[in-house]
Amino acid sequence: MVIKKTEINEAIRDKELRVIDEDGSQLGVMSAKDAFAIAVEKKLDLVKIAPQAVPPVCKIMDYGKFRYEQQKRDKEAKKKQQQVSIKEVRLSLKIELHDLETKVGHAKRFLEEGDKVKAALRMRGRELSNTDMARVVMDKFIGMLGENVVIERRPLMEGRSLVAIIAPKSN
Repeated sequence: MVIKKTEINEAIRDKELRVIDEDGSQLGVMSAKDAFAIAVEKKLDLVKIAPQAVPPVCKIMDYGKFRYEQQKRDKEAKKKQQQVSIKEVRLSLKIELHDLETKVGHAKRFLEEGDKVKAALRMRGRELSNTDMARVVMDKFIGMLGENVVIERRPLMEGRSLVAIIAPKSN
């Protein structure tokens, strides 16, 4: 988690600030000393919330409470995030039908779990001259996966391998 360096209280060095009260009402443009004095009087902190504005905008608030709520929101957002990983299925040019069906079964299981699948068909030696046969095997593999998939990247040659990336179709 990255916590941005927020300027508070005496750390604010600007000459003039636009100040907002804790209830959201604007107090206007004033010097940093005056704004800090108002914050101290209310037993709160002066926090710079928009440093890029001209003049910078500061708000009078309880900084500890603000940081706690910010961390709570960040934690909640992280909880709802879904981590997608890429699982690899390796094929070969001379793969038999039953072996291909097994690989399709593995790929379907990965896709059901919400992961993406990287199908890689590695070619060796003279097999490199038969890229059209490799594309036939790859198309057969993709066809066997069914309709509930999205081809994110069509089969392309990467060195000695023909690689495709397949993702589950989101409903």
